[in-house]
Amino acid sequence: MQKIVIFDMDGTLIDSKKDITISVNYVRELHYDLEPLSEEFIVDAINKEVRNLPELFYSTQTYEKKDMLAFEAHYEEQCVKSPYLYDGIQEMLDTLKDADVKLSVATNAPTKFAKRMLGSLNVADYFDVIIGADAVSHSKPSPEMLHKILDFYKYDKDNDHAMMIGDNSKDILSAQNAKIDSLFATWGFSPETEFENKVDKPKDILDIVL
Repeated sequence: MQKIVIFDMDGTLIDSKKDITISVNYVRELHYDLEPLSEEFIVDAINKEVRNLPELFYSTQTYEKKDMLAFEAHYEEQCVKSPYLYDGIQEMLDTLKDADVKLSVATNAPTKFAKRMLGSLNVADYFDVIIGADAVSHSKPSPEMLHKILDFYKYDKDNDHAMMIGDNSKDILSAQNAKIDSLFATWGFSPETEFENKVDKPKDILDIVL
């Protein structure tokens, strides 16, 4: 029997809101001469189930190519300047790895940024698969990312146990759509949730998984 744990990244494993905010505000000023947005506004916007981020961030109806290119060029350097692991994440990962739990990451961020950020924090090697929204046709809450990871492990629903852990309703819905268990992490970007299965500290994951 395999135990498989799939983590969201931003707001679950790492706090990355400072760098995301800096890069969004860079594009706002560069192309639109707009005032900077707060970290709280940007995190809230990202976590909404239904939203138009170009409208919220740049006052445009669509994500203009010039904005995408400017953001990605800036964020590639910015994304490793300020992120940090939440308290207890390192110890939780160590314990799960020692117990031979299979670990992967499914994030709506681009794969290259996820690998770069997790690598800068010396935890990329904990994960068998790190997959971002660019590697699938549909991001979370679609189950496509999770299916790719489960296929990698040759997941057998009758014998293996898989779980998604994230700080966002889209993480939980993707797990439901993939027909696997889920836990909502309240220490990240979304401290409040209507989902019943939640954890308040990373170490609480160990009691459930192990």
